[in-house]
Amino acid sequence: MKSFDTRTYSIADFVEWEKNGSLELSPDFQRRSVWSDKAKSYLIDTVLRGKPMPKIIITQKLEGAKNIRVVVDGQQRLRAILEYYNGDFKVSKAHHKELSKYYYSNLPDNRDKDFLKYEIGADLLFDTPYQELLDIFARINSYTVKLEQQEIFNAKYLGYFKQSIYQLGYKYVNYFIESGVLTKSKVTRMAEAELAADLFVTLIDSVQTNKGIESFYKMYEDDQGEIEEATKKFDKVMSFIGSIYTAADLKNTNYSRVQLFYTLFTSIAHLLYGVKGLDKKVRKTISDKQIGKVRVVLDNVSAQYDEITANIDSPEHPKDFKDFINYSRRGTTDTSARIYRSNFLCKKLKQVL
Repeated sequence: MKSFDTRTYSIADFVEWEKNGSLELSPDFQRRSVWSDKAKSYLIDTVLRGKPMPKIIITQKLEGAKNIRVVVDGQQRLRAILEYYNGDFKVSKAHHKELSKYYYSNLPDNRDKDFLKYEIGADLLFDTPYQELLDIFARINSYTVKLEQQEIFNAKYLGYFKQSIYQLGYKYVNYFIESGVLTKSKVTRMAEAELAADLFVTLIDSVQTNKGIESFYKMYEDDQGEIEEATKKFDKVMSFIGSIYTAADLKNTNYSRVQLFYTLFTSIAHLLYGVKGLDKKVRKTISDKQIGKVRVVLDNVSAQYDEITANIDSPEHPKDFKDFINYSRRGTTDTSARIYRSNFLCKKLKQVL
């Protein structure tokens, strides 16, 4: 038998309950407040942008003539919301550049009223004994699966690097899926963010293995550095690739293999801007006027890839192309393999530019 009801409460409701002492945020079975300033900021950004958050769970108990709302799950979210309302912190610039200079009390354009109107879904428990609350709380925290590495990064970091690569992942996820570079099932485990981060590192640092990605999350957690400029470069590279291949066209080439899409991205980036770790001698600046020539070369490399792969031991095939294929099939994310593939493709492109 159902022992709860689903309700919706505004932030204004929780503010009122907190002021009159009818909101209990720290029952015995709850975890203590352990959220960092960044985590709190990220939640407030969610509210300010009008995006949904998971439901909370509350129950009610009568103390004298006062109805006390006890938070079973969601106390850290509510605590952050109330602290922001009370003017204890601002939103981080990494999360909301426009509003990062304001406290709640001086939010512009009626944002303060919109904040109070934001609605939070809640499951309201009825007449629930303490032992039952313990069981419910235990069950809530039992429905977990082993996290992928990218999901761990998502939970662990909230700064400039994460925000930038997640926004880029969202921006190009349809292209990645429609071109076959990623599958929808992989995207559900944040593969678009993982790929965006891997590509982004080439623009802020160099072509390298993906094993050191976490160091960039750490490096740019609080320091914006060259993130903004690298984001503009990322968009330009993706725009250039999109001009060469629609998603449907790319799907019919070997560049839809994720390791070779990485090579395509880093090669175009090298020709547009220069990428650390790649050979300067194979670089020649390209422009939008040369897209046709670039497409011809890329199509030819993709076709030859299939032809040579079918009979790779034949002595008539060029050694450099066979090495390119081997580096595309084994140790594909090793630094040396990535550098070789990108230098090879840039060299092919330079010949016609």
